[in-house]
Amino acid sequence: MKTVGFLACETTLPLHFGGIGERRGDAFEHDLMIAALAPAFEAAGLDLKVIDWEAPIADFAGVDLVLLGTSWNYQDKADAFLARLDELAAIGIKVCNPPDLVRWNIQKTYLRDLAEQGAATIPTLWLTDVGLSDIEDAFKAFECDRLVVKRQVGAGALGQVLVHRDDLPDPAWRFGHPAMVQPFLPAIAEEGELSFIFIDGELSHALVKRPASGDYRIQSLYGGVETAFEPDAGQTAAASAILDALPFETPLYARIDMLRAQDNRLMVMEAEMIEPYLYPVQGPQLGERLARAVAKRLDV
Repeated sequence: MKTVGFLACETTLPLHFGGIGERRGDAFEHDLMIAALAPAFEAAGLDLKVIDWEAPIADFAGVDLVLLGTSWNYQDKADAFLARLDELAAIGIKVCNPPDLVRWNIQKTYLRDLAEQGAATIPTLWLTDVGLSDIEDAFKAFECDRLVVKRQVGAGALGQVLVHRDDLPDPAWRFGHPAMVQPFLPAIAEEGELSFIFIDGELSHALVKRPASGDYRIQSLYGGVETAFEPDAGQTAAASAILDALPFETPLYARIDMLRAQDNRLMVMEAEMIEPYLYPVQGPQLGERLARAVAKRLDV
């Protein structure tokens, strides 16, 4: 039987699996993923082993392939995370998704690469840091009333800042990270963010993510809610085109997040291929689809 490692981290792992006890507010999503994958992998002749990505390398003995899973602290340990993926690949473990793809995807500047390939993206200012003068310049450039400041290496909207034109930050304020500054788009609260889950390049399922009333962040940490939906051919084609634009082979899994522009086009918000939550509740066949794709990669 082949062994598949599901990489997690100290704040997503339950205590009896090596977690630190105080789990993230969205750690229940880790539990949902394992509940969906474990029986499907077992049925496919695969042994699923949950491992902290920072565990001693000896803990990976006998593992044939790793899924990056819920390693949701990587953004604050990016160099160590990438080094670990390289280390696993060097000892013959298949890493999904591969280190080269992760290294490209970990920095949000990959969106510029996609735009160069013709993808519709949100207008963005790329800055090494952000202060008050940068915020003022961005308001002039985008002619909008609200801005969103995001980390170039980040996940889950952690550290994200929403700035209103009539409530500017203190003159001494600094964001403190390489940043991307974008106009706030009301579509996030109106239609919501559309997410398309792909396994081996094939659409598995799709969902709409909407923020809680009074918020703009769609993650469950902030009260966001998800609803499954059946995309039409045009929506599926728009999401598939993002995968086609990748400078890499088709990844094992990908989540393409999109938002509707004022001209009705779908713009790519994120192409998540490191450790995205894949929404098994909205896609009840996810476990079987992923098990089949992994088995194929391991020649099971």
